[in-house]
Amino acid sequence: MFLFRRANRNGLIVRQPIRLRDFSFSRKFANSSTESKKTPLFEFHQNLGAKLVPFAGWSMPVQYTKGITVEHLHTRSQVSLFDVSHMLQLKIHGKDRVRFIERLVVGDIAELGPGRGTLTLLTNENGGIIDDVIITNTLEGYLYVVCNAGCADKDLAHLKHHVQRFQDEFSECDVSIEELHENGLLAVQGPRMAESLGGSVDGDLSTLKFMCSSVMTVHGVPDCRVTRCGYTGEDGIEISMPSCRAVELAEKLLASTKPHLDVVQPAGLGARDSLRLEAGLCLYGNDISETVTPVESSLSWCIGKRRRVEGGFLGSERILKQLTAGSRPDKRRVGIVATSGAPARGGATVLDKTGEPIGTVTSGCPSPTLKQNIAMAYISTPFIKPNTEVQLRVRNKAIPATTAKMPFVPTKYFT
Repeated sequence: MFLFRRANRNGLIVRQPIRLRDFSFSRKFANSSTESKKTPLFEFHQNLGAKLVPFAGWSMPVQYTKGITVEHLHTRSQVSLFDVSHMLQLKIHGKDRVRFIERLVVGDIAELGPGRGTLTLLTNENGGIIDDVIITNTLEGYLYVVCNAGCADKDLAHLKHHVQRFQDEFSECDVSIEELHENGLLAVQGPRMAESLGGSVDGDLSTLKFMCSSVMTVHGVPDCRVTRCGYTGEDGIEISMPSCRAVELAEKLLASTKPHLDVVQPAGLGARDSLRLEAGLCLYGNDISETVTPVESSLSWCIGKRRRVEGGFLGSERILKQLTAGSRPDKRRVGIVATSGAPARGGATVLDKTGEPIGTVTSGCPSPTLKQNIAMAYISTPFIKPNTEVQLRVRNKAIPATTAKMPFVPTKYFT
């Protein structure tokens, strides 16, 4: 299955195929000698005709029968269902849970009201990013944490290691970690998400704002944690439920169409990647890693105001120094737009107008919404101002481009 882009060849407008390799998520695929893990929806995906691929140790749907472009545009206009059960879900318990986690993340977790969450960053001693995670201060009195699938093992080892250090330092500390092995995770994303759910939720979604979370019954499935968030830039929710009810809930969500509403459709990793790139959101391992800091990755907004004053998290000395005048980093993550040529993929070189290298692309794809090629890149600080003319070296050609503000497509979070 291919996407298509328009290109000018010898004065003629032609349609050229864009293969799956043009998407940044493809860098995460790898054949393995060991069998990939399966989410509770594995057979569900097969029955829907999904193309399944190995991703972060899991067998995941990259697309369904209608293809990536259709799934992407449907999410922008209607509602799509994504299986994200491969992500690591945790609970952090104990009266010292906030004091503990604030040693490891840059966010102000203490300021989160009950039922509120935030995107934050796990950092290492050098200020590099171990992972980007969502932490929610639940009404039930624990921290609910969702980590990236590709970082699950190292995140868990990192947290457990620091629990032990915390306990060694404070003999009477109270903190523990619970892994939610038996939970699936579904994302319902799109501007008509709330409309599609109708009366199937026992709570009022109009009171559940962006990054808020509550336990609800959804389509008759009890004990679902519903969090208003997502990875597409659209309004949406993520639903954590017992794995044994995941297929039942997914089937009911797909069947929850209204006479005036197009059917909720399944979407895979391909659309998830192009949607998140349009929304200016990072893919761990491509756009952020342990070699870059929150400041270099243009994620300084994740650092809470109190944390900027007090520090106290791993790597805080280096990170906070980069926020001060005169100590700015020499590279930053920026958006780039090209109106012609082939899309730049991760690893492509960014050049200035004279042809001198100034940076490297980390993610790139054709934007189905904008009908342009978009990318993220780390480039030298003097060139980061929006609308700066640059070039992208793609297939040994220098393609004209400009730096751009992100998100490329305005986000529509329910705030």
